[in-house]
Amino acid sequence: MTIIANPAIANPAIAKSASRRGFERHLKVENVSRRAILQTLGLAGGFVLAAPLLSRPAFAAYETGAGKMPHGTVVDPKVFVSIAPDGIVSILAHRSEMGTGVRTSLPLIVAEEMEADWSRVRVVQAPGDEVKFGNQDTDGSRSTRHYLLPMRQIGAMARAMLEAAAAKRLGVPAGEVKAVNHEVVHSASGRRLGFGELAADAASLPVPAVDTIQLKSPKDFRYLGKGQVSIVDLHDITVGKARYGADVRLPGMKYAVIARPPVTGGKVKSFDPAEALKVPGVEQVIEVKGWPWPSKFQPLGGVAVIARNTGAAIKGRDVLKVEWEDGANGSYDSVAYRAELEAAARQPGLVVRQEGDVEAALKSADKVITGEYYLPHFAHASMEPPVAVADVKGDKAEIWAPVQSPGGTHEDVAKTLQIPPENVTVNVTLLGGGFGRKSKCDFALEAALLSKTLGAPVKVQWTRDDDLHHDFLHTVSVERIEAGLDKSGKVVAWRHRSVAPTILSTFAAGADHAAPFELGMGLVDMPFEIANIQCENPAVKAMTRIGWFRSVSNIPRAFAVQSMVGEIANATGRDQKDTLLDLIGSPRVLKLTSVKDLWNYGEPYESYPIDTGRLRRVVEFVAEKGNWGRSVPKGHGLGIAAHRSFVSYIATIVEVSVDDKGKLTVHQVDSAIDCGTFVNPERIQSQLEGAAIMGLSLAKYGEISFKNGRVQQRNFDDHPVVRIDEAPLITNVHIVPADADTPPSGVGEPGVPPFAPALANAIFAATGKRLRALPIGNQLAT
Repeated sequence: MTIIANPAIANPAIAKSASRRGFERHLKVENVSRRAILQTLGLAGGFVLAAPLLSRPAFAAYETGAGKMPHGTVVDPKVFVSIAPDGIVSILAHRSEMGTGVRTSLPLIVAEEMEADWSRVRVVQAPGDEVKFGNQDTDGSRSTRHYLLPMRQIGAMARAMLEAAAAKRLGVPAGEVKAVNHEVVHSASGRRLGFGELAADAASLPVPAVDTIQLKSPKDFRYLGKGQVSIVDLHDITVGKARYGADVRLPGMKYAVIARPPVTGGKVKSFDPAEALKVPGVEQVIEVKGWPWPSKFQPLGGVAVIARNTGAAIKGRDVLKVEWEDGANGSYDSVAYRAELEAAARQPGLVVRQEGDVEAALKSADKVITGEYYLPHFAHASMEPPVAVADVKGDKAEIWAPVQSPGGTHEDVAKTLQIPPENVTVNVTLLGGGFGRKSKCDFALEAALLSKTLGAPVKVQWTRDDDLHHDFLHTVSVERIEAGLDKSGKVVAWRHRSVAPTILSTFAAGADHAAPFELGMGLVDMPFEIANIQCENPAVKAMTRIGWFRSVSNIPRAFAVQSMVGEIANATGRDQKDTLLDLIGSPRVLKLTSVKDLWNYGEPYESYPIDTGRLRRVVEFVAEKGNWGRSVPKGHGLGIAAHRSFVSYIATIVEVSVDDKGKLTVHQVDSAIDCGTFVNPERIQSQLEGAAIMGLSLAKYGEISFKNGRVQQRNFDDHPVVRIDEAPLITNVHIVPADADTPPSGVGEPGVPPFAPALANAIFAATGKRLRALPIGNQLAT
């Protein structure tokens, strides 16, 4: 990994910190219930700090930006930080950990501002409760960009209170003491007091107002931006002690698997439990309530097999006889549906961006290049399938689950069971992958409903087949682009029609056009400097559950747009990188006045504009670091692509080779990211390496297809993911430096969209074959 020091947080003169081994030895993550948190952090003589809160409206735009707090933030005396008399600092993590490192990064920000010794910090996982802890949706690549400032302020408040307590104890002015590495020091006398000694006194002081606190200078940072802190879960994950959803056990717990309708919107017509009940360990077979489609995240319904262990439940379901009523989506067929999407893409659609006169410019163009790009449904296929444990007693419910949206789960459980929200507790386990799937809590609702019916704790375990068959899939799409070139090869017209079922169809019937947040992912925000641009969105009906997916609509849009860049380069005999930079054009901020309801990832445009200068810079940066244009062996090819998403800028170079049998090898991947001010470069490296693996996996294998309304793939035998021997041989990550006042932006998702088009452009360079559809599968062998 190449890391260029971020001037906002770099400190070359910083003293060497404790070793990584020391951090790992002392750090511990605790997963406890809400009641336990309140008991543990409310220790007599302990220190409790106020926390900012957020409201949680549907599809909310959580306003952030330089110097701004998340929209709806208020100060309320809820727990984020506590200090025990022995000096141990406990910091609450209110977001879910699924590999991004958020359970480390957010507490680390607090510890940095507090001047806490990280080896004496304990991380406590918050339960789901947005009234108490603020917005908890761990999605949208927004945890750091929304909480860098609030977490810094929380840490600075704690530091100010500790310093005030020490000054009073020592009988000196507050300005004469300073918190340094878990102590408050009076330098004039050499006296010092530990955080534990000051905890009780600090707790008795009022929380200072935000506008009175002083944040640390970035030059004094010890942890942020240094890359010296590994994730707090690393040791437990490595030795098998980490607690995932499937690891939860409760006394008297029942185990359940559910036979769900094979067609979205279907329902149980009849069932015969006789054979299932003969399986040793099976205790009951009962129908599970389902909701008419579309129904947000409510369960699909079906028939549950209850047993003394999961294996028996699965065997019972295997012999269960169920007759289904398929409903309106029983005719869903991927081949026929693709033809419908292609037909729609060849006709005018709803105009969502219009500059100049595209029709006239295309007619007068010297050459028109047309590309039609197809991407199928993608499944999340996280290594840990959905699972949840529920214990419902009367009007109280407690849930244990790997959920990305603990607060949303808390809210939906209360509504589904029709019980007071304050009677619901949602305990968050580690997530074995998420990618957006586990922001939908249908599996937790299933467990809650079954527990209520049975009067006992219940674990609902999804199998891999369940996971693929009943996912909230990434949308299928056809992206059609027409580019008009003048005699000099300059692009003078650009028309992009994007046809894809919308996520809104999961929430409301009749939704057949993309929502603004989908249109703003690589369609209406396309940054090229072209005189005549028109973007259209033809109507199309959804026929299965559609949901958020890592990078969402950026994946098909980036694939189409950046593949077209490669096609234009080939048609004009120019270099890919040079063609891309010419299309991006001059450094500028896009105005996009013709776009109604421009969606900018929920961010204020003045803080996070579409800045083509930053996009150009990542292209030039990766070209330099990845040695673009280098000589490669025969049969090899280089491809490049760039994209802005989640208000970050990223460019990727892929080197491939294809042998005479069509075997693809990815030799090297270089990605450069401009994500503004960053906290933990080790996690940036990890997430972009993971994005390369996921991008390759989707490009090679990632198809979910339908016939007679049913998903055709069953498991990793017919829906493979990239294995270690197929992974890129080398993956380099290059972090672009940011100015000190550049706000943080997303990291978890932006790495995926440019990978597939860079791969396709590299394959073309190696073979001369242009691939316009994913997955590439055996296309290279033909």
